[in-house]
Amino acid sequence: MAFRPELRPLNPAVAARDDVGLGCAPIGNLFAPVPDGDAVATVQAALARDVRFFDTAPLYGSGESERKLGLALRGVPRDDYVIATKVGRVLVDADGRPVAGAASGHDSVVDLSRDGVRRSLDGSLARLGVDRVDVLHLHDPLDVEAAFATALPALVELRDEGVVRAISVGLGRLDPLERYVAEAPLDVVMEAGRLTLLDRTALDRLLPTAAARGIGVLAAAVFNSGILVDPVGSPFFEYKPAPPELRERAQRLQAVCASYGVRLADAAVQYPLRQGADAVVVGARTPAEVDAFADGLDAVLPAALWDALDAEADALARHGS
Repeated sequence: MAFRPELRPLNPAVAARDDVGLGCAPIGNLFAPVPDGDAVATVQAALARDVRFFDTAPLYGSGESERKLGLALRGVPRDDYVIATKVGRVLVDADGRPVAGAASGHDSVVDLSRDGVRRSLDGSLARLGVDRVDVLHLHDPLDVEAAFATALPALVELRDEGVVRAISVGLGRLDPLERYVAEAPLDVVMEAGRLTLLDRTALDRLLPTAAARGIGVLAAAVFNSGILVDPVGSPFFEYKPAPPELRERAQRLQAVCASYGVRLADAAVQYPLRQGADAVVVGARTPAEVDAFADGLDAVLPAALWDALDAEADALARHGS
């Protein structure tokens, strides 16, 4: 698979991977503070590995992820990279006024109105320090009726005006995401955590419809918040401590990988691509983490491993554990 044209840099001469984007939630102080210098080093490490797609959002660190990404990309020709950000949640200050510039410690409010979408994008452009973004996701729009009534028409309008190149919906819940993929005029969709070694529900419920409608699929949260990197040392699933049954399942998958001399994380990062995702979006807070997922994507894994992982997943599904 390869990125759709809208997800590639406008400069065709720049070296750019087609299989991965850098998720920028971690540099927005997710779980722990990340100094500006460390955030810049992480983005630069991604560029050095030919990662040119960067996914951020106002919600990540109350604007800090966008600000730090903009800082890191300062001086890089704008046509040499792709930025995706999100709308639907507008940052507000203590007095309730929308925040446009660099932000820290602000709240967000759901706003699916046309004006809210445009104000959110304006704030993102200010924090990023750019005049455009390439991909605009609607961020976790659980109110499907409101999204179809106001937010999605606003996104289409921005695409028609040439303000953004592609429009998308990003969600971790399949019920509403299925409807968006079936009915909304999207270029791409970003599912979070539903196309992983632990949770394969997007395989039958999302990918066939997306393929039929020509909608690209970005797979985020491929490690399910850490449990598919280290089930013992980082047993987190969807940002919370994983229940014992999920820890046991992940450890069994890890044992299968170990029997083939493979790291669980390497299989986890490649899995969505094998299933038909256009690319994975992987978060990182350090250059070492960037190198780890890039190396994992480049690792050559034995075909028999995938058969063994499928067999283990089938066995777990049959036994419900």
